[in-house]
Amino acid sequence: MKVSVVIPAYNAARTIGEAVAHSLSQTKGSLQVELIVVDDGSTDDTAAVAESAGATVIRQRNAGPAAARNRGWESATGTFICFTDSDCIPTAGWLENLLDGFTDSQVGAVAGSYEVANPSSWLARWVQQEVMERHKRMPSFIRAFGSYNVAIPRHVLQATGGFDPVYRRASGEDNDLSYRIIKKGWRIAFRPQARVAHFHPEKLWRYFMEQYRHGFWRAKLYKAHPDMTGGDDYTRLRDRIEPILVLGILGFALLAVLGITRLMWPLFFLLVLYFSIHLSWPVSWWLGEGKADALPYGGVTFLRGFTRTFGLAVGFLRFGLKKAPKR
Repeated sequence: MKVSVVIPAYNAARTIGEAVAHSLSQTKGSLQVELIVVDDGSTDDTAAVAESAGATVIRQRNAGPAAARNRGWESATGTFICFTDSDCIPTAGWLENLLDGFTDSQVGAVAGSYEVANPSSWLARWVQQEVMERHKRMPSFIRAFGSYNVAIPRHVLQATGGFDPVYRRASGEDNDLSYRIIKKGWRIAFRPQARVAHFHPEKLWRYFMEQYRHGFWRAKLYKAHPDMTGGDDYTRLRDRIEPILVLGILGFALLAVLGITRLMWPLFFLLVLYFSIHLSWPVSWWLGEGKADALPYGGVTFLRGFTRTFGLAVGFLRFGLKKAPKR
């Protein structure tokens, strides 16, 4: 059976070689792997490194990862299209575990999970720990996948139109396609044993910029799919109430600064509730696993909530005034 692996890449010369090599090493039995890298207007040696590692490279002007993935799967010849990212290293058995998830014709996609490729970084290590906390609570069939690790049959991509290229940055385009797949009657299987090792952010400023971007594009996602604002299997209640708490904290703080109110207990109450939410996982890791170095991660997620909410607010201003295009 022929399987196509599509990797969008932008200035990824540092990691694309490993991503290609480990994808091509997935062959087992009659499995034939076609590897396509779509160089999305890189200014470094991404294309050359990918070609030397054995990939077929398609070059295009920078249009974003969603457009790059579409260019890749439309050029691919495999029955199943497997997507991963240029900063992900597939582990042994990755493709086999993904393909095993297609148990019947109702399965329209099979998604996998993460490992951490840079565990020496404190931030990367705890970002990964949070991801795993979320993944271990996910059911066998889910409502959203990440494009870093998913297999989709060609006919499903054709029926849905693939990824929405309006998402110019890596955020929201995979949720959007997930929701459209489900609304057409297919199911999304979750196979946590199908893993790729991901290079998580190591610098706080880069991590916060990434989280701002997630908030910004989530505004477009919710406008296109208002029925999904209640969350999916990855997002939790804490994620849904986070922007409400942040806006409440900022609102009461502003009223206090302007002298409109002297009541401080609502602000104090919201801060305590907000911080307790963000300390829940780090404290459990400390008490349950003896990992005291996890505690500062509560401060990271505390600030992350403000960053996400700011991005969400800007996104609503940006997309809330535009008519959502029909697909």
